Amino acid sequence: MRIALGLEYDGTNFFGWQAQKNNRSVQSVLEDSISLVADRRVKVSGSGRTDTGVHSIGQVVHFDTDSIRTNRGWRLGINSNLPEDISVLWVREIDNDFDSRRSALDRSYRYIIHESETRSALLRNRAWTINKKLDVSAMLVAASYLLGENDFSSFRASSCESISPMRNMFSISFTKDTNYLSIEFRANAFLQHMVRNIVGSLVNVGTGKADTKWFYDLLLSQDRKMGSMAAPPQGLFLLKIRYPKKYNLPSGYVSNFNNFQNINYLF
Repeated sequence: MRIALGLEYDGTNFFGWQAQKNNRSVQSVLEDSISLVADRRVKVSGSGRTDTGVHSIGQVVHFDTDSIRTNRGWRLGINSNLPEDISVLWVREIDNDFDSRRSALDRSYRYIIHESETRSALLRNRAWTINKKLDVSAMLVAASYLLGENDFSSFRASSCESISPMRNMFSISFTKDTNYLSIEFRANAFLQHMVRNIVGSLVNVGTGKADTKWFYDLLLSQDRKMGSMAAPPQGLFLLKIRYPKKYNLPSGYVSNFNNFQNINYLF
């Protein structure tokens, strides 16, 4: 049978999602825990990879097993074997044609920026602190150029293994709350480092180091070397994966941060 589960994790002490031989990864830790509950070795597949230091509120995973457990039994058993920085939020038995990556309709990421002249000890692993006031209006104009289907070569990592740089950006939304800025991206899929590279270049515009024409030319150039540095990983959260209704998976943010739009819920 095939099992799907929703996963929340703090990426601070992980070397990303993907299993690695000598580094702690989310996939490896999760597989070890599920295997204990299943009484046999289990291999999991995720909806997408997250980089070192990147967090998840809505990662979706599937695995195949012959072991029989209730959904509640899986959830409680897996969580009892997981470290404190990972939690299984929900479990569903699902049709065998479901694939956590290939069945996804779209994915959403959120990046959080903290505007402050003083670094925050509490937010050091949750947001990117910028010590200048950002021109959000200019950032909005720049971000609008990314909407629709585009070649995102200017925002992909040199190590990206994706065959095509084409992606369809469905929406980009900005939410300002006092000195916090939240930027949410929704697309059919994302390239490696794509969101972080976009945010880094948007901040270039927001701080006045570059204008919106530079950002537009950057997109058209299809040249990563023309862009700015990538935003640091700690401000990035995999927010939500959306699937066809036939799979009957949770459609909202099933998380301890249900109101994560408001940064103050972190305290």
